[in-house]
Amino acid sequence: MAKARKAVSYRALERPYTRVSKYRKLNYARANPPPKIVQFVTGNKNKEDFPRKVSLVSETALQIRDLALESARQSANRRLEKKVGKDSFKLTIKSYPHHILRENPLASGAGADRMSTGMQKSFGKSIGRAARIMPGAEIIIVEVEDKNISVAKEALKLASHKLPNSYKIKVN
Repeated sequence: MAKARKAVSYRALERPYTRVSKYRKLNYARANPPPKIVQFVTGNKNKEDFPRKVSLVSETALQIRDLALESARQSANRRLEKKVGKDSFKLTIKSYPHHILRENPLASGAGADRMSTGMQKSFGKSIGRAARIMPGAEIIIVEVEDKNISVAKEALKLASHKLPNSYKIKVN
């Protein structure tokens, strides 16, 4: 499998594209890649009300790839499980990667000029998915007890290092 491109390639908001039809001929993007996020809710899913909510809030508008969201979820989940236990928190990913990312692959190297000359405004093949984030949107929410707020902040700070751009941590 090819290596994923850097976040700067897809960070800027572009025209949204989510068109998937139940009729294959009406799909413009023939392949619809599945999102790489394994679970959107982890921790104690059965407990309804934790007293405190700590959330990771975006400061800018951007797109976040599903690979980055999954990486952030794993790092936050690992820290919370080690420090507070599996039943003492509920972690939720709020943003869903609807936007289909496309790429027009061009050959590089010897003989590439004879293989492909590119295409202006080409549609491209689908290579992944991204979540479109607006300023002030909550990306990850951790629900914990009062005594575990500092651990939840630490976990979200670790998660923010896996994501492009800057974020702030808000406690409710």
